Parts: sequence; C-alpha cells; structure tokens
Amino acid sequence: MPCGQPDSGAAPARYVLGVDVGSTVVKCHVYDRAAAVRGSSYRKVESLYPHPGWVELDPEVLWSQFIGVIKEAVQAAGVHMRQIAGLGISTQRGTFITWHKRTGKPFHNFISWQDLRSAELVNSWNKSLLLKVIHVIFTVLHFLTGNDRYLAPSSLTFSTHQTSMKLSWVFKNIREAEESAKKNYCCFGTVDTWLLYKLTKGSVYATDYSNASSTGIFEPFTKCWNPALSNLLSIPMSIYPPVKDTSFSFGSTDSEIFGVPIPIMAVVADQQSAMFGECCFHPGDVKLTMGTGGFWNVNTGEHLFASRGSLYPLIGWKIGEEVVYLTEGSIADIGTAIKWALDMELFTNVDGTAEMAQSVADSQGVCFIPGLQVSGDDPYLCASFMGLKPSTNRNHLVRAILESVAFRNKVLYDIIVKKVHIPLRTIRADGGVSNNSFVMQMTSDLINKKIEKPANADMSSLGAAFLAGLASGFWTDRKQLKKLRRIEAVFEPQKDSEEYRPAMDAWLQAMKHSPHW
Repeated sequence: MPCGQPDSGAAPARYVLGVDVGSTVVKCHVYDRAAAVRGSSYRKVESLYPHPGWVELDPEVLWSQFIGVIKEAVQAAGVHMRQIAGLGISTQRGTFITWHKRTGKPFHNFISWQDLRSAELVNSWNKSLLLKVIHVIFTVLHFLTGNDRYLAPSSLTFSTHQTSMKLSWVFKNIREAEESAKKNYCCFGTVDTWLLYKLTKGSVYATDYSNASSTGIFEPFTKCWNPALSNLLSIPMSIYPPVKDTSFSFGSTDSEIFGVPIPIMAVVADQQSAMFGECCFHPGDVKLTMGTGGFWNVNTGEHLFASRGSLYPLIGWKIGEEVVYLTEGSIADIGTAIKWALDMELFTNVDGTAEMAQSVADSQGVCFIPGLQVSGDDPYLCASFMGLKPSTNRNHLVRAILESVAFRNKVLYDIIVKKVHIPLRTIRADGGVSNNSFVMQMTSDLINKKIEKPANADMSSLGAAFLAGLASGFWTDRKQLKKLRRIEAVFEPQKDSEEYRPAMDAWLQAMKHSPHW
C-alpha cells in the first residue's frame, strides 16, 4: 500500500511531524514517542536576488518544497499519513508576504529577513527629527513612570532586518497592495501564516505569539499589533492576522493535500522553536543557535526584559495562560560566510574546516570582518579580510572566519551578562555551525562556560514537534520531554580567555576600521 494513503483499519497515531522552513533548507523529520527520527527529507531553499541587496523567495516554489518534504519524510519513515498525530511548523522569522484576501494571489514574492531594500528608508527615519522627538517623549515617560514598556521606544532605531520598514516599503511602492489595503482586501503574513492559509485552503488565517513578536510590529508588553508604530509608518492595521497560542489546534490540512487531514498543532518561530527543542524551559536557560545567523536567547520567564541597544525582548511561546519571554541578541552572517568560503573553494568540505583551523597556530594576524556587525546597524558594511600577507594561506583564512564567529559570540555574551540581570544556567548550542568543534571550543574558552551540544542539531524541527506533541497529547508534559534529550558533546573551557586577548584585540581594532564602507 502506498505511503501517505489511509489503510483499511484505523491506524493509531504514533508519530509527529516537525517541519522547519529555514533560510537555506526546508526540512521535515518524522519523530516517534522516543523523539527518535524515523524518516527525514530536505530541500534547498532557492533565494532570488532581483536587484542588489534584495532577497526574495518564490511563494509557490516554497509551498511545493514544503509539501514535498512532508510526503518524502513520511514515505522514508515507512508509515502512513493516518498515523501522524500532529504537525508542528517552525519558520524563519521576519520573512513576509502580502496577498489579496479574496483571490489568495500574492502581491509580491516573499521578502526575506535578509533583504536590504529598505536601507534608504531606514537611514532616513533614523536621522529624522520625528524619531528624536519620539525618543525624548518616551524617555520622559520612562523617567516619570518607571514602566519598562517605555524604555524600548525611548531608544528606538530602525534596521533593515525589521519587518516594519520593509512592509512600509511595500505600501509605498506596490500600488496593488496599497489599493487593496484601503478596501480591507490585503492580508499580511509571515511564512507560518501563508503556510496555514495554503494548508487549509484559505479557511485559517492566523499566526502565533512567537512569530508575531519577531516582526517588530507586535507589542510584547500589550500582546497586540502596535497601532502607534503602524500609524507612524503608514501601515494599515486591517492587514494583520489574528494571533493564537503557539501550541494550539489550528485546524487540519485539507484532505486533498496528503490524502487524509493532518492536525496542525503548533506554529512557532525558528529561534523560539529551537529554544523549546533544547528544553530551555527555566529562567536563565540559554540557547545559542549558529546557523545562517547566530542567535543568543535567554529565557527570562514571566519577566519581559526591555533593553536598549543590541538585545531585544521577544515572546518565546504562549501555551494557555503561560507566556514565556526571551531576550535575544543576534549575529549576522555566520553560516553565510562559511558557505561563501566554500563557494570560493577555500575548502571542499565544511566538516574539515575545524581541522584546517587547528593546523595553524594562529591566523597570522588575518582578521575576517563579517558582512554585518553584532548590532546590525550598518547595512552598507561589506565583508572583508584584513592583515593579508604573502605567507597567508587558505588555512589562515578559514581560521580567521571561524575565529570571527567565536569573537562575536564573546562580544554578545558579555553584553548579555552586563544587561540581563538573571543568573545564567545551562548554555545549549544547536544549528549547523555547532558541529564545528573549533568554534565550539573557542567560544567555551572565551566565555569561560560549559556548552552542551545535542545529538541532533536540528532543534527547530524538534521544538515544533515537541509543541505539536504536547497539544495533541502525544507527549504528556515537559518532564517527559526533558527525559528525551540526548547530549552528544560537552565543551568545557580548556584555555584561559587571556590567551586569545592579542588576536581578539586585533579583530576588534579591524572592526573599528570597517564601518560605513
């Protein structure tokens, strides 16, 4: 009997699906009750670059890839679609699309979180008198009330990563979207919202709190779409989807898609999903993801931590009455830089880069400057090597790239320790770059902390599956999930961080010379 078709008997629900729609790969894993992977499928995400700095995804291609990996993973597992208890969907954050409410036709391709088309708009706003006035007003309000919800607007600056500016760009430049919004026919959605809409053939239009809070347009204090910011940027409030719990019955897939309806039991943003997959359930738990970008997330529990600068408050997940908040710091261009080096043939196999870095005593003074700084406030900064010499070889270049990842981890960790007044507990790493022993060991040495690495680095898929499994009753509670965790390696400090001081000082100096290139 073909996989994915209902059999004659009532097959018990024995598996959950975790799908992760990332920036580079769409992947699906079929998990059993022991959280073991029974079948998998991967497809590469094809980004489009229609103009310099623009990054888009074709929605129909992404939809086809999403359906394809689910069918392939279930077939690889040798099970039937009827045996699936629930589907959990983890998605890249900040990537969005708008479409016509009646026809379902998109007004444009997905605009990626990596897209820089709003750079001029961002620059204009950040220099504007109006933004300075807003800073003064909210600084006074924070001083008078002591309410932390006024702290973030008192130092508000826009960046190209934020959905808000790119969405504002859409309504300034795509007439069809603007006209439809005036008639309340325009829908806005991040990747999760679009997939829900497509999976249910238009009957479900929603997002969850983790995805909403990651757009920068959703107010985590009030847990509502931000009317003041929307009005400021001329974004119609009518376009936003309803916001639901993260672990929640969103309905079922249309039976024509997979042969039988599959319950959609969770949608979650990828970093928050990885946090849940790592079982970082307690205040002070830290998750470090190193994939296309790098993300440090700290569980702050019921406390919503408002910070200035490079740390941002997010909703981790909402399940029933429980709302868990996170503080996040991000690093751009980690996996991107390594992929570039692979494309440039600095090495032939990513798995060998740790050995290449360890084959030389140091980078011989070579510093790698990533495409964006830790704060991400200079969209014009270009990646570069500094300190090249006639004796520099590819091992030195690879080491410099990997060292830059560890140095940026150290910078962000120090900011977290300084600004987040919660004792940090366990640090757990995931993402493709966490498989690099050189980066992991150097990061552990620099921050002088133990770092755990799970046996399965695909934490976003697992987190989505965990959330779907809890909602469907496949797993009973978080205590059971903790018992399912498998640790592959633990990296403990082996060198004094001072031994890295000369190299890190040189790198910091190189970073100072690189802005606004």
